[in-house]
Amino acid sequence: MYPLLETINSPADLKRLSRQELPQLASELREFLVDSVSRTGGHFASNLGSIELTIALHYVFDTPEDRLVWDVGHQTYPHKILTGRRERMGSMRQKDGLAGFPKREESDYDTFGVGHSSTSIGAALGMAVAARQQGLPRKSIAVIGDGAMTAGMAFEALNNAGAMDVDMLVVLNDNDMSISPNVGALNHYFAKLMSGRFYAAMKHSSNKVLGIVPPMREIASKVEEHVKGMFTPGTLFEEFGFNYLGPIDGHDLDVLIDTLSNIKKLKGPQFLHVVTRKGQGYKLAENDPVAYHGVSKFDPANGLASAKSGGKPSYTQVFGDWLCDMARLDKRLVGITPAMREGSGMVRFEQENPDRYFDVGIAEQHAVTFAAGLACDGVKPVVAIYSTFLQRAYDQLIHDVALQNLPVVFALDRAGLVGADGPTHAGAFDLSFLRCIPNMTVMAPSDENECRQMLYTAFTLDTPTAVRYPRGSGTGAAIEEAMTALPVGRGVVRRQGSGVAILAFGSMVAPALKAAETLGATVADMRFVKPVDAGLIRELAASHELLVTVEENVVMGGAGSACLEVLHAAGLPVPVLQLGLPDDYVEHGDPALLLAQCGLDAKGIEMSIRARLDARN
Repeated sequence: MYPLLETINSPADLKRLSRQELPQLASELREFLVDSVSRTGGHFASNLGSIELTIALHYVFDTPEDRLVWDVGHQTYPHKILTGRRERMGSMRQKDGLAGFPKREESDYDTFGVGHSSTSIGAALGMAVAARQQGLPRKSIAVIGDGAMTAGMAFEALNNAGAMDVDMLVVLNDNDMSISPNVGALNHYFAKLMSGRFYAAMKHSSNKVLGIVPPMREIASKVEEHVKGMFTPGTLFEEFGFNYLGPIDGHDLDVLIDTLSNIKKLKGPQFLHVVTRKGQGYKLAENDPVAYHGVSKFDPANGLASAKSGGKPSYTQVFGDWLCDMARLDKRLVGITPAMREGSGMVRFEQENPDRYFDVGIAEQHAVTFAAGLACDGVKPVVAIYSTFLQRAYDQLIHDVALQNLPVVFALDRAGLVGADGPTHAGAFDLSFLRCIPNMTVMAPSDENECRQMLYTAFTLDTPTAVRYPRGSGTGAAIEEAMTALPVGRGVVRRQGSGVAILAFGSMVAPALKAAETLGATVADMRFVKPVDAGLIRELAASHELLVTVEENVVMGGAGSACLEVLHAAGLPVPVLQLGLPDDYVEHGDPALLLAQCGLDAKGIEMSIRARLDARN
């Protein structure tokens, strides 16, 4: 099926192909990618759009000696296939299989591990400076796209790189068709002209000659800038100190290879603007790149199956419904997302409240400070953000929101393990990094209804609050339409037993209840991580021989640590077993399997408790 692709096990094999064979390789790679992702699920539309660019980069540059740094990782499946991992694509995002993002431990061709966006330019700059420091001639290339240029980090790195005047290339993979300029023969010609040695030599010689007469040099520079501005949108990047080239057609291999080959010979910071189309070559993905951004298994002939009605709603859906309901009750509410409208369940909210919905792009720091500014002047902002993405705005959370005690609600999705996306996307640390911040209130719902009521509770408070909930569906609990504020800092006993009391937080309440059935243990749904229910902890400590804390968060500094602090302050010497995520990064795989691996399923909780009881006897 893939006569050319099956001969490619490294970029060295790719370089042995003739230019005339490359379009066939691209076609085979596209077919292979559709077949592969349809079997495993994963990121799809962006990868289809980056095939020709990936081929051209590996064809022109000498990877892995030349450092190729990818941004986000949504566009790196073709890169993995061409760098010796084709036969393992069937294991994508599964336990002990290929990671969905570049990973240094996986391949020498993955020069920098990624998961969060907008890191490529800074990392590639570091590699370029390292090469210069060591006197090495290797090239450094950053490929940034998929919205990652909206983040401040990208522009900070551009500013630094232009000032350093190092030899590096930034490739902007522009696949947002709504903002892309027309791409035609003139643009191709102009890009090739500006990347050629003749243009570079002419520019250098002119600068030397005109340098004798400064006014003439300034006039010539202005003329060049305006002429280039007629054809390209590169003035911004030129101001950063980059030589801007493009835009060029990212699906035209001849243009890509000619342009990259010319750029390879140039000195100093170069910026190449490449226009691609998400979903290229698979019409369903071309027509709906948002739906086909990340997919589950599907039939390539028929595309994605329509969502089935009924079943248990996800926590994300619960949040989205609450947000719309709350917006109808309180006109002060606004919703903020850092480029995760679909993932955070805000599609309906935007449709119903377009003037109260704000997508700030991949700019988590700005999202939090923007919310703080709104809260200063009487608006009630709700920031919908993945737990792992809030890590990027920690300073703003502390200084701009909590220090000023502003009423901002943080709806933390994807708390705990997230499965196939792996450690870069796991929300393993939020309980630890949130509970140490003064003025914060932190809640963890055990089911869908508790999630709705906690979101309402958070909105009624006049202080910073966070409600953290996991990816996927809940327990199937009935959701009450009426919203009632919960008593702050109060947990509830869900099962009365003896001997052992399990203090469970959020998603761990359900497996704790199952474990307690065979153990005859008491189970408390603690609900609040901060303020933790000190009275309930003291009460359970006085009536049980062993306390067990269970949380889907790292043990260090988490909810269990809050319980220990209460016991220590009260001088209560009761033994405590802390269960949670390990002091390590949990790799990708099926979420249920990973929780079992960490001992956080019902069986694992039961076994850990029995082992502790046996050790005491």
